[in-house]
Parts: sequence; structure tokens; C-alpha cells
Amino acid sequence: MIKVAPSILSADYVNLQKDIEKVDKGGAEYLHIDIMDGSFVPALSYGPGWVKAIRPITDMVLDVHLMVDQPERYIDTFADAGADIIGVHAEATPHIHRALQMINNKNVGAEVVINPGTPVSFIEPVLHMVKQVLVMTVNPGFGGQKFLPETVEKIAQLNQIKQEKGLDFDIEIDGGVNSETVVAAYKAGATVAVAGSYVFNADDPVAKINSIKDATK
Repeated sequence: MIKVAPSILSADYVNLQKDIEKVDKGGAEYLHIDIMDGSFVPALSYGPGWVKAIRPITDMVLDVHLMVDQPERYIDTFADAGADIIGVHAEATPHIHRALQMINNKNVGAEVVINPGTPVSFIEPVLHMVKQVLVMTVNPGFGGQKFLPETVEKIAQLNQIKQEKGLDFDIEIDGGVNSETVVAAYKAGATVAVAGSYVFNADDPVAKINSIKDATK
């Protein structure tokens, strides 16, 4: 069964604590927090203060996804704010090894992220350093997009490398995830599913979390 990571990008910011508590009690394991700088992706979101405010109200894994240029500038701040996992895009820095090293040095789970157009071979040299790999299943920056089926092949490639080299990392998917699209990704090797609008825009977010889990039993 896949782990579910609701993305607060689609939550109600005015009632954020209520939304977080709802998905926490509803069985979600992770809380996905998208940090966007208006440069690496077009949109802007929130900063480390949000992570610091969220940390005391939930025991869920805080999965912080840095969609920012030069993520090295922000790693220490988000680690100190309470992130459990920090994800950095391979495309956002020429020093991805150093960025992951910085995350590991803060005793936080390191995650490398790749966009739909980036091949798995681009990150193969650093896979031994990470706790998680995030495969973007849409182009990053906006919620509500449709799942790109061609990304499933990359999940399978990552899972094969993981098995052949005896590595231990989760494979996370993010973008267009619902109870239907998650099935192929799970069969290919995905272990964590980020879901934003599918969960938080629903009348019953907990039912949507359960539908993702039920589809991957």
C-alpha cells in the first residue's frame, strides 16, 4: 500500500490547521510542502516560517519540496524550521551532490527531484545519498494538472536501479495523482504519492486518501 502525502498547496490557508489535522487523523503519513520562488517555477508560495508554524501541530513527516533556484541557500533554514525531508531539484543547481550532502549533514532526509523532461541517468550518480527520489508527474509550479503517463517508465527505471544496486530510497510521485493514476505508478515501484487538489478540494478529504490507499492494496 502506498503512503499518501497531501500537498498543502491545495489546502485552505485560512483554516490550514484544521485541514492538516483532518488529513493527519485520516491516515496520511506525510505532509507535502511546496516552496516556490517565482523563478525556478512561475508561482510563489511560502517560506520557512510556515514549516516552523506547522511543526508543532502534527507528527506527520514534513516533506519539504524546494522548487527554487540555488536551493543550497535555503537548506539550513528549512532544516532548522522542522523539515523531516528536503527535496532539491537536480535541474536547479550545478552542485546537486553538495546540496544533498548539506541536507544529510543537517540529519534531515535528502531527496533529489527530477522534472518530467529529465532522465533518470541524470541523477544516478547521487542515488546512494538519498532517502527519497521525487519523480514529477506534471511540470512543477501549479496544482490541478493532469498526470503525465510517460513518467511511469522513469519510476520503473528507478526501481530497477534500486533493486540492482541494493539501495534504499522511497520513490515519490507528485502531480495529477488520484485513485486511478496512482495504480500504474505503484505497480512500477512508487512508494509515496503526493496528492493536492484531489484531497483538499474534495468534500471528504479522508475518503480521497483512503481511495488512493485502497487502489494500491
